[in-house]
Formats: sequence, C-alpha cells, structure tokens
Amino acid sequence: MTAPRALTIAGSDSGGGAGIQADLKTFQELGVFGMSALTAVTAQNTLGVTGIYELESEAVTRQLDAVTEDIGIDALKTGMIGTVAIMETIAEKVAQNHLGPLVVDPVMVAKSGHSLLDEAARNALVDTLIPLATLVTPNLPEAEFLVGERLDTETKQKEAACRIREMGAAAVVIKGGHLDGETATDLFYDGETFLALSAPRTQTPHTHGTGCTFSAAVTAELAKGQPLTDAVKTAKTFITRAISHPLKLGKGHGPTNHWGYRNHSDEIRTWIIPSS
Repeated sequence: MTAPRALTIAGSDSGGGAGIQADLKTFQELGVFGMSALTAVTAQNTLGVTGIYELESEAVTRQLDAVTEDIGIDALKTGMIGTVAIMETIAEKVAQNHLGPLVVDPVMVAKSGHSLLDEAARNALVDTLIPLATLVTPNLPEAEFLVGERLDTETKQKEAACRIREMGAAAVVIKGGHLDGETATDLFYDGETFLALSAPRTQTPHTHGTGCTFSAAVTAELAKGQPLTDAVKTAKTFITRAISHPLKLGKGHGPTNHWGYRNHSDEIRTWIIPSS
C-alpha cells in the first residue's frame, strides 16, 4: 500500500515555526509522507526576519519535476511565493501534470501588517494560482488585500468569501484569528454552504506559523482522500490544539506545538455550525 503523499511549495523558516518546516511537521503528525519544493530561504527566529533569499524559478521547476516524476503527489499546497516567475512556474506545472487537490495559502501580509508582495505578485497570485485552487486559506488581512476593503462585519466576510471564490477557487476559508472575542471563528464557503468553525481562543504570543500549519493539515487530510469539509474540520482541531498547548520557545512570537493534536486529543473541542 502506498503511503499518502503531500508536497509543500514554500519558503524555509530557519526558526522552524513556519514555512516548509511547519508543513512537514504537520504532514508527519497526520500520517502523510511530506515532500518540499523551496521557493526561498529565510533567516528568521521568533523575533523577526533578518534575511530573505529568493530562489530562481528554474530551481523550483527542477524540484517539482523531481518529485512528480518519481514519488508522485496526492495533494499539495503553496505558501510563501515572492515572485511572479515562481508563481507562473508553479501554475504551469500544476496544470501540466494535473496536480491536485491544491491548497493555496496566500502569504501576503506579515504579522506587522506590512505587505509581503508587490502589486504585480498579488495580481499574479489571483490570475495564476487561485483559479487552480481546491481551497484558498487567507487570514483576515490577506482576505482584505484580495478584495480591497475592510472586512469588519460578518456580512462583509461572507461577501468576501464569495468574491474570492469567484476568482476561480473551488472553496475558501477566511481565518478569523485576527478578530477579538472568546472564540476563534473561521468562515468556510464552497459555493453552496457557509460553515463557521469555532474553537476557544487561547491568549498566547506563540502563534508563529499558524496559517502554514492550518493549510498543511488540510493538505494532509486531502492527500488521505478525505472530503474537503472533513479536511477543514480536522485542520481546525489540529491548529487549535497546537495553539492551546504552546512550547514557549524563543523570546518573541514562538511557534505552535505540532505535537498538540496527538498529545492532547481530549482537551479541545471544535464547533462546526452552519452559518446562515
């Protein structure tokens, strides 16, 4: 029997909390064989990023070809992609090799609120990758960048989910971690149904890599053949436990606990309710 196989296409985080490091840890915890195609190397820790070194698009092409031609891919995800050339390369290879399901984590906005992509790269993300996506997983600031307006009400968030899906994605999750309140609620929409995925909010600075980890968990479940809604529900539970049991590493925004899902299976409940 072949093990389920998942590929992450993203940057490297030297601190181990985000990027391909977070993705591969998540794949492993969920019983999936993980592979990677690097788009960039970063020098960073819990205090911040001190260097970003983009790879050439040919390097990304060679990595994708190597994995596709030999091991095979059951599901894949994208994370940090800083250049138009790399986005176009990924889109070409996904279409050429009929790769999927594809989860697109549109890494566009840093925790400081600064944009990580210029206008050309943002346009390329919308034009090339989102139309190929099974699921797009923006956080609230990223969703605001995509639709060009503040999303400060539930009605606006639902309208944004519809607009993002109209960009070509099969489904979207707008993650609500940036909102206030006792619960952290994400909004899922697949063109037919809205679901609100809620869990108790944990007050902690150790949230580095939450977006990477959530999207990686969805990808892992899709690689195992799970339906999309079930994959999203598992990912919500996975990231909730990873946040609620922090490792307390570093002097700044520390990483989440990728062992949390396995070690604390009976301590966190996630509520999944229709959102009318």
